[in-house]
Amino acid sequence: MQVKAPGRATHASPARPEHPVRPRPTTPLWRSRTAQGLAYAAPTAVFVAVFFLLPLLLVGQMSLSDWPLLAGDRGGNAPENYTDVTDSPLFWPAIRFTLLYTVLVTVVLLGLALLLALLVQESRPAAGFFRTVYFLPGAVGLASASLLFWGLYSPTTGPLSRILESLGLVDDPVSFLGSPTSALLSTVFLVVWKFAGFYMLILLVGLQRIPHEVYEAARTDGASRGQIFRSITLPLLRPSLALSLLLCVTGSLLAFDQFFILTKGGPDNSTVTIVQLIYREAFQRLDLGTAAALSIIVLGALLLLNVLQFRGLRRADES
Repeated sequence: MQVKAPGRATHASPARPEHPVRPRPTTPLWRSRTAQGLAYAAPTAVFVAVFFLLPLLLVGQMSLSDWPLLAGDRGGNAPENYTDVTDSPLFWPAIRFTLLYTVLVTVVLLGLALLLALLVQESRPAAGFFRTVYFLPGAVGLASASLLFWGLYSPTTGPLSRILESLGLVDDPVSFLGSPTSALLSTVFLVVWKFAGFYMLILLVGLQRIPHEVYEAARTDGASRGQIFRSITLPLLRPSLALSLLLCVTGSLLAFDQFFILTKGGPDNSTVTIVQLIYREAFQRLDLGTAAALSIIVLGALLLLNVLQFRGLRRADES
């Protein structure tokens, strides 16, 4: 039994009026964030579907069919195009030459690009001028650059051979594209001249992202330039190096323009790349089925190579 204290009155708190919960205004579907995102992505999706997915499906169909370029019956012959692809006498030589060219270009090009990036890394007098000069060849189209070097390499009308003769270094006109080795090295020189500035720019961006405090702390501790380069620059430059490596390897494996213009696969089919072989099957032998099968094989090899590169880089970052 509770006893109320004398002189104190208990007052019941008044009940608060209950306000009805207003429903949230519904946004029209066409104004929702999902609809806006789909609208922004729609042009890119249409572009990818029209210019990548549909041609890829057509190439896949062609690779499983007897598909002549001009007149002729078209019928399925799966998997004959894939099993007979190695019958070409140029298949394995083209693969070996493409791999050799890729390794040579990747080593020389990325090495020179890294050296150029280190030279113009600091804000020195005329550093901007040299960055522009190194990058300018990248603005020239590869076909135009190949035609330019084809004229320079000409033993009859080209200036390089005449300059060497006037200096007394050679007695006869030099045929820069006359032998397999000289044709390969001449083409590599063209590609390095064309793309060194482009990869220099990628590596330069990576170098400028490295904090200067890290270098100052290393110098304070007495580290030499070689130690700083091995222990600081290369590890922190790994993302830019990975991007450059991926682009360089992929572009080298798909080399076509420079060899088609400079050497046309010669001399004696010694500079035929895998993409040139695809071109020959399609437009010289008029066999689009075999060319499509080769294209699918190259695409699969590139996808596998890129996956292996990404896995290797991820493991290197985790270690």
